[in-house]
Amino acid sequence: RDTKSDASPVTVADRAAEMAMRKLIEQTFPDHGVFGEEAGYSGAPDASYVWILDPIDGTKSFITGKPLFVTLIALTCEGKPCIGVIDQPVIGERWVGASGHPTTCNGEQVRCDDVEVKLSDAYVFATTPKMFDGSPETRRRFDAMSSACREVLYGCDGFAYGLVASGHADAVCEADLGVYDAAALVPVLEGAGGVITDWQGESLRFDPSILVNPETSGDKLTVLATRNGALHKEALLALE
Repeated sequence: RDTKSDASPVTVADRAAEMAMRKLIEQTFPDHGVFGEEAGYSGAPDASYVWILDPIDGTKSFITGKPLFVTLIALTCEGKPCIGVIDQPVIGERWVGASGHPTTCNGEQVRCDDVEVKLSDAYVFATTPKMFDGSPETRRRFDAMSSACREVLYGCDGFAYGLVASGHADAVCEADLGVYDAAALVPVLEGAGGVITDWQGESLRFDPSILVNPETSGDKLTVLATRNGALHKEALLALE
């Protein structure tokens, strides 16, 4: 395994998996763009449809044998995620979301908005406490969220968003995410009745003009995903 410029690990499996996915997409949809964590953007810069790939989200989990890493696949149309897949190959769970359709896990419809939970009773996931160290303001806002919820649980990577979609977890609050970490999550959460935005409550968009430009494609995102709108509003207030 190697180390990226930001000190995060990357494995032979990361690169090989992305190459295999890229090859399949480019052969099947030659007019689509492709953006991946490992190789950046390829295809027409003005492509209406762009695939966003993270072959192994949770590389540290992968290299240490913890079965919480996932493969994230998204298809965006004019910058809006319209299809999302969260796949955990070891446990054998796959969430699929598509605009206008209910989210499924292994072919069975899932919902997460059928239980009312106050923030003070909510279990909130995040990958690592270190992801909030980018600025004092980010740390302050997350600490406020942490104090307001029942408990923060760490270490689930992208798998946590599937748990929210299935109604097992209440929320995920994260910072320092790449576009490849976030795009697939949107259709999965929304199709299950959940709400997912940035910390300002704005919809997550992935415009091709951002992905094509190396100076902007690496911009980091904040993400707040919750099981329903009421909890989302309460969590946004805690993050102010």
